[in-house]
Amino acid sequence: MDSDSVKKAVIRQILTESDMANARQLIDKIDQNCFEKCVPKPGSSLSSGEKTCVTQCMDKYMAAWNAVNATYMKKLQEAVGH
Repeated sequence: MDSDSVKKAVIRQILTESDMANARQLIDKIDQNCFEKCVPKPGSSLSSGEKTCVTQCMDKYMAAWNAVNATYMKKLQEAVGH
């Protein structure tokens, strides 16, 4: 393997690990913020309002995460290209 191939392999590994860490962090944030915000008094089931609130909150977090991740990936690809 030449140094360029090694560099690309290392970057792929970092991206994979970063994706896993980001996914865990996203799940934690959704749990902390959406569930606590939308389900103030947990019971044996969720009301329709609670389900709607959690779904909308999750959608917002996912959209934000996707935007940040896309920007991060673009910056990384630009760095690899140079």
